Amino acid sequence: MSLLHDAVASQQSRSDALPVDTVGLSSDELRSSLVSVVLEWERRYGVAPSITGAISEYDAARLVGHTHESFAADCVGRTAVTRGTDFCHNGLRYQVKACRPSGKPGSFVTWVPKARNYEWDRLIWLLYDRQFRVLEAWEWTVESYRAGFDTVKRISPSHMRAGRALRSA
Repeated sequence: MSLLHDAVASQQSRSDALPVDTVGLSSDELRSSLVSVVLEWERRYGVAPSITGAISEYDAARLVGHTHESFAADCVGRTAVTRGTDFCHNGLRYQVKACRPSGKPGSFVTWVPKARNYEWDRLIWLLYDRQFRVLEAWEWTVESYRAGFDTVKRISPSHMRAGRALRSA
């Protein structure tokens, strides 16, 4: 057998011996476990797997009043490339944008991704710390966002802080 085959077989037997039971986890425990795995990956290999989009949609939905159950029901049939709306709640369509600092010395967020379309009613911007804890959350109506940023090339956190605070530092 080759060294590669032996390494794969060894990894397979270890993963079979230590299954992770995610089914029994609450939504918050599942989120916490996902973040823990990502942070450990980042510690070992330098770059965190991309989870900010998925985590931010969950966190934003919870901030506006979705329960774990109602958010799960809202996600049925949705994909990572669903255009415009990340989730719906109480008849409103929400778009979510989020930022997390890279963790390099002196690193902080200076740029906020701009919405590419206006097929939503509310936009929520979340600012995370390195551990994926929400530091700030700001909400914009589509009308206010379009009026404020349609012609702005580069949006910063200070721009976003002019919205309605859902959670501020």
